[in-house]
Amino acid sequence: MTTPQHKIGSGFGARSTADDVLSGIDLSGSTAIVTGGYSGLGLETTRALAGAGARVVVPARRRAAAEEAVGGIDGVETDDLDLSDLESVRGFAERFLASGRKIDIVINNAGVMACPETRVGPGWEAQFATNHLGHYALVNHLWPAIARGGARVVAVSSGAHGITGMRWDDVQFERGYDRWQAYGQAKTANVLFAVQLDALGRDAGVRAFALHPGSILTPLQRHLAKAEMVDAGWIDENDNPTDPTFKTPGQGAATQVWAATSPRLAGMGGVYCEDCDVAEPAGESSEGGVHAHATDPEQAARLWALSADLTGVDAFAAAT
Repeated sequence: MTTPQHKIGSGFGARSTADDVLSGIDLSGSTAIVTGGYSGLGLETTRALAGAGARVVVPARRRAAAEEAVGGIDGVETDDLDLSDLESVRGFAERFLASGRKIDIVINNAGVMACPETRVGPGWEAQFATNHLGHYALVNHLWPAIARGGARVVAVSSGAHGITGMRWDDVQFERGYDRWQAYGQAKTANVLFAVQLDALGRDAGVRAFALHPGSILTPLQRHLAKAEMVDAGWIDENDNPTDPTFKTPGQGAATQVWAATSPRLAGMGGVYCEDCDVAEPAGESSEGGVHAHATDPEQAARLWALSADLTGVDAFAAAT
C-alpha cells in the first residue's frame, strides 16, 4: 500500500526556526487563529505569523495573561476561550463569525500534558477533552469562515502519539487513569482529526495537517515534577537543558508554521509532519515518524463520529 507519508525535501530541518520557514512568504491580508498563542510554542507561532503580515487571533483561557504576552506584537488580538468548556468554544466561534471574516489558518496549538486525573464537562477525561474535543468543536463551529478562506488547519500532535492508539473500549479512562496513556491517546486523536478533516474538507479547498513539534522545554511541562525531568535526562538539578536533541521555542514552532504556510504543501493534506517536512512512517528500528494507528482512515472516521456524538456538533452532517 502506498502512503503520502514520505519526506518531500522541504529544504528545512530540525534546527530551522519559524522565521526561517516564513522567509519570503507574505501573509498580508490573511487571518490566523492560534489557540494557546500566548505561551511557549504558541507565542513563537503568533510572533512569526504576525511578523509575516497575518492578523492573528489568540483565543485564551487566561485572557489577561494573553493580552500581556502579545501586547507588544502588532496585528494580534485576543478573545476568551476555554477548550474544556463547549459553551465557551461556541461563544468564541459565534463572536468570530459575527465579524464576517474568513479564516486562512487555524493552528490548534493549545494543550495539556500528563496532568493528574481531571474530569471536565460531563465527566470527560481532561486531556482528551481539551486537546481533541475542544479543538474538534472549535473547527466545526468555525467551519463557514474556514471554508470561505480555503484554510489550512494544523493540529499540533506529538511523538507521544506512539504511546497508544485510541482506547475504544475506555476512551474516558473510567477504568483506571494513566496520565501518559491519556496524553498519548489525545495526541493520536489530534492526528486522526487531521486525517478526517482533510478527507471531508478538501472539496472546499480546506486541507489539514498534524505534526510533532519536537521536544522543547515550555510551560507544557507544568504537571511534571523536576525530579521526573531530571531522571528523563531533560534537565539537570539547576534546571539547565541536558538533552542535545531539544529545540528552542523558535525551532519548536517551525513545523506548525511550515505546515500552515508552505507552498510546498499545496495540493497535499492529511499527513503528519516533523522537523519541517512530511514524516516517514514509524519503523521499529528508527525514532520518529508516524504510527499507522494514527493515520488509519477508518479509525479517523470512527473518531469523528464519536466526537460529533459527544459534542453535538458536526459541520458535515448534512453533507454525509
